[in-house]
Amino acid sequence: MKNKELIESGNLELYVFGLLSESETTEISKIATQDAAVQNEIISIEKSVIALSSSFAPTLSAENYNKIKQKLDIDTKVVPLKPKSNLSQYIGWTAAAVFLLSCGYLFNLQQNNVSEIDNLLNEKNTLEQTVSTKEKLNNQINTSYSVLKDENNVVVKLAGQAISPTSSAKVYWNNKTNKVFIDASSLPTPPDGMVYQVWSLKLAPTLTPTSIGLIDNAEDKMKYLIEVDGTVGAEAFGITLEPAGGSKTPTMEQLYTLGKV
Repeated sequence: MKNKELIESGNLELYVFGLLSESETTEISKIATQDAAVQNEIISIEKSVIALSSSFAPTLSAENYNKIKQKLDIDTKVVPLKPKSNLSQYIGWTAAAVFLLSCGYLFNLQQNNVSEIDNLLNEKNTLEQTVSTKEKLNNQINTSYSVLKDENNVVVKLAGQAISPTSSAKVYWNNKTNKVFIDASSLPTPPDGMVYQVWSLKLAPTLTPTSIGLIDNAEDKMKYLIEVDGTVGAEAFGITLEPAGGSKTPTMEQLYTLGKV
């Protein structure tokens, strides 16, 4: 077989992979030492094989890389690859590459799934909060409507005092249940660290205040009727501004509204 025919026959590829018989391998090795074209073609095939393997097995060890590099040195003698060991090495590289690619694909798939689950959970939490807020608002509206139309409620108007003449409030006190609701929508928003405290007052024989609740949720809560503790025998109601947590007795200098029953 002429050397050109040998190059085009495909036997050189089989030679590189170590798949020829011993006699064929010996013959091609002899030809390669005598013909530069055959030698160069073998080196070119080996380089292609190594480049392909490297693209699938980027973690090729330095030791193996140097061995292959030495084997591909044009100035060195062409050494045929041993049939069993080198073929196993290429198969191993390919298997490792497939394994690594599969692991990477599964990892990315898992990360995407985790991300999608997190997004769904966030959307679920947001939806639940929205629903909870709307339910709470709906309950406040329904409660306010029920209180306003209940004929058993006594309405006590609380007028603004010296510290805030423009302030006002209303108390809805039920004669049967003793429940008390406050309309605090005309009070200014309490400063940070301060709350409004509602007092049930007895005027005789001496002024006796009893705390029946705090209004501590600023603007939103003050838009609707606020339920505080029930009371019995009240003769008046007052609202003072107190430190967060409330006070045992009303701070009269911070009396915002007051009204008799």
